[in-house]
Amino acid sequence: MKKFPYKHLLGLEGLTREEIEFVLDTAVTFKEVLERPIKKVPTLRGLTIVNLFYEASTRTRISFELAQKRLSADTVNFTPSSSSVKKGETLRDTVRNLEAMKIDMVVVRHASSGVPYFLTQCLESSIINAGDGAHEHPTQGLLDLYTIREKYGKVEGLRVVIVGDIKHSRVARSNIWGLKAMGASVAVCGPSTLLPVEMEKMGVEVYTDLNKALWGADVVNVLRLQLERMERGFLPTLREYSRLFGITKERLALLNKNYTIMHPGPINRGVEITPEVADSPESVILAQVTNGVAVRMAVLYLLSGQQEEAVA
Repeated sequence: MKKFPYKHLLGLEGLTREEIEFVLDTAVTFKEVLERPIKKVPTLRGLTIVNLFYEASTRTRISFELAQKRLSADTVNFTPSSSSVKKGETLRDTVRNLEAMKIDMVVVRHASSGVPYFLTQCLESSIINAGDGAHEHPTQGLLDLYTIREKYGKVEGLRVVIVGDIKHSRVARSNIWGLKAMGASVAVCGPSTLLPVEMEKMGVEVYTDLNKALWGADVVNVLRLQLERMERGFLPTLREYSRLFGITKERLALLNKNYTIMHPGPINRGVEITPEVADSPESVILAQVTNGVAVRMAVLYLLSGQQEEAVA
């Protein structure tokens, strides 16, 4: 593949293995840039990118900002709480006014599923989904795939178990689509109240017994309980959830020998994962954060229309 065939990145659903590998291979080049004394290239000089975050974020927002700065792009951060949104301005009017200022790309996070797609109908700029509702979080899925491939040299044939709040997780959906495209075997596990209806139709194994789910796994991706998205009745208590679905040192014995622990963050220590597991040598949680910058640099570059230019 010589060129990424899309103008936008809205999700991993529908992307082919070749397309995903093309992004990951490009990210390898940009990770080399991050290892240099001067961690900056002029690749996107002259382009203006707006970070449109309607939800709180630490890792994703800063990762995108750093990726943009490493590529020498001009960056504008939009904060709804200090904008005309507080005066009643619609999303459509907001983004059309931003585009009238001659921007090139928009990175958007929103609590409502489908907002990134909606923006593609309003704007000429390239749109990157940084998380929309419980739909998808494609760059998180890509950086997880990158991290897995970096450790094992492959994704195909590995058994990956995603544990926790599947129902509200956009990370789980992007991971499932990406892992399946890359040839991994995927299982999900959580309380029945936190598993979407007809989850099996996504081509995954579904468990409500964590010990059974973990048996023979290579990678465990632990999800945060998204309490802010829940109504009453999903869980009896956090203590019971931790007892039944928490990743503890004792449960690691169920995994394959060369196992890996992942978490998209932020971590609720002592709830979904114990501190000793989160900080263990088998944990790649901080490597995920590092790889996130390289992957987002790759995505920005591939969607920028600058692909013919070399990475200097």
